[in-house]
Amino acid sequence: MRSVKCLVAAGAASLLSSMAFAADMPMITPPPMYAPAPPADFGGWYLRGDFGFSNQSISKRDYYSYPNLLSLQQQNSFDTGGIFGVGVGYQFNNWFRADVTAQYRGNANFHGVDLTSYPDTGTVQRGSDAYSASKSELVFLANVYADLGTWWCVTPYIGAGVGTSRNTISNFTDIGVNGTFLFGTVPGLASASSASKWDLAWALHTGLAYRVTPNVTVELGYSYMNLGDGVTGALVTKDGVTANQAMTFKDITSHDLKLGVRWNFESEQPVYAPPPLVRKG
Repeated sequence: MRSVKCLVAAGAASLLSSMAFAADMPMITPPPMYAPAPPADFGGWYLRGDFGFSNQSISKRDYYSYPNLLSLQQQNSFDTGGIFGVGVGYQFNNWFRADVTAQYRGNANFHGVDLTSYPDTGTVQRGSDAYSASKSELVFLANVYADLGTWWCVTPYIGAGVGTSRNTISNFTDIGVNGTFLFGTVPGLASASSASKWDLAWALHTGLAYRVTPNVTVELGYSYMNLGDGVTGALVTKDGVTANQAMTFKDITSHDLKLGVRWNFESEQPVYAPPPLVRKG
């Protein structure tokens, strides 16, 4: 009987000791629930701005109508013109994006020379014409780009665009010296008022983009642009006679070098982590 009482007492003491030890243990609670970060309000939308310089050329000039005029040699050149552009776009994923842009291409002075030949009164007239003008454009394009991977924050890209261009030719003058080899030369002068023409435009792009911050990317880009044709107003001679014809600038193209900035609306989302577990005692 005495041994049974001792066994019961020992069991009770062991139970009380276990309960006291458990009371001293820290409470283990499940980790708190953390809500995921809210989606960005603007997704992959971005704004862009560009400025740069153009190096332009034309395939030829179409002279106003003269039935038997033959151009023996034609030279055309443009001075460098400034480029200023803005746009809005969307980054769909790590490699594909698209944007729409508006671009003003400032005045580029034009210089041209045309050596001509045409029959007149039984003789062959030879002469030359020296041309000058200025040209500007307003261009709207829809563009797509492929980003080709990123190394040390630098991303090469390629792209293409299509849209429309408003080509304006102004301050056009034509100073001509025409005549026969036997009877000397006869100088002439003609000018034309400003005129604009809308035409199809397209472009090919390439360049390097550098991500300065999560929201700001700087681009150094090159574009080949085809801007269509441009025309002058009606040509008027020095005597005030209107020829009712215009000079056409055929196939205006340009090699553009630009520096641009893209600002992404999408901000970096915070990373949620549970606090460290703190034990008592």
